[in-house]
Amino acid sequence: MQNILITGGAGFIGSNFIHYILDREKSIQVINLDALTYAGSQENLKNLPDSSRYKFIKGDICDAEFVEKVLESQLIDTIVHFAAETHVDRSILGPGQFIQTNIVGTYTLLEASRKYWLDKDNSINKELNYPRFHHISTDEVYGSLLPDEHAFCETNRYAPNSPYAASKASSDHLVRSYGHTYNLPFSITNCSNNYGPYQFPEKLIPLIITNAIEGKPLPMYGDGKQIRDWLFVEDHAEAIHTVLTKSPPGKTYNIGGNNQPTNLEIVETICEILDEMLPKSKYRPHKNLIQFVKDRPGHDRRYAMDISRIQHELGWQPKHSLGSGLRKTVEWYLSNQDWLDKIREKKSYQSWVKENYITQRETKKD
Repeated sequence: MQNILITGGAGFIGSNFIHYILDREKSIQVINLDALTYAGSQENLKNLPDSSRYKFIKGDICDAEFVEKVLESQLIDTIVHFAAETHVDRSILGPGQFIQTNIVGTYTLLEASRKYWLDKDNSINKELNYPRFHHISTDEVYGSLLPDEHAFCETNRYAPNSPYAASKASSDHLVRSYGHTYNLPFSITNCSNNYGPYQFPEKLIPLIITNAIEGKPLPMYGDGKQIRDWLFVEDHAEAIHTVLTKSPPGKTYNIGGNNQPTNLEIVETICEILDEMLPKSKYRPHKNLIQFVKDRPGHDRRYAMDISRIQHELGWQPKHSLGSGLRKTVEWYLSNQDWLDKIREKKSYQSWVKENYITQRETKKD
């Protein structure tokens, strides 16, 4: 890797990956292409390990001419594609943007890559398995698991149950088709729920942390017994780097944290950590702030990831337990109030919380 393009690098996972890759790879140039929509922020990219090797370009991945110019002008040999609309709840309220960004945007990037890497005479060294188009996807493309079913494997059939999951499944199929049809070197990773520093505070874990600190209700969908696998974002960054540096093209890997707590257990654990870290808080015990709200439509009950392939083939496994990862996450949010204040100033965030959580709580059925 010499010139790596990160799409969506101002978002949660993308920005963490940029911090990680600049710290681990001392000679590469990182180009961050981001449209800076509601979840993207330049605040996530302060204090980079070596900012002299970092360049930000604002733009839309659906703009074909613009994307082609970026690839050519920056001599891109590797793409790590994070840019996506990600929140299931948002996809239920407005699926159109998910179709545009996640499907059309991925298609636009693939077409630009095909034209630049495969259709033109250039000096990229294909003997080193580069260029590489690495696509970041989700466990939600597989659908939902029953309580006693085996965790998702890479060979599971796709069965998405939300507009978000369907849009990501479609983008996965597009990436794989370009590999088989045009011999575009690609890899795909399907990750479980990420958490950690810089996560936009509409998501469960940062929302619970910030609400609990301020004594606000902690909204819990349905009965709170939905099961997820939780992946600390630094472990995810390391897994992606491992795939890029150790895996041949054409491979797909599941990435997870090797845990299956219920959402209620996650929230209660965060409350216990806050009780310990904030002994003088007038809201202790914080679990008393939990309020159950009406469940969202089509809410999948259980996700679980079988990560044996990436363990056996590439030697990767998560370094953080759920307990240690949650503790580091809570500590980060407690120490970065300025970051949080700037993110929550956005009107899009304020209106979203009001529409999705406050309204839900008011309409909760007994």
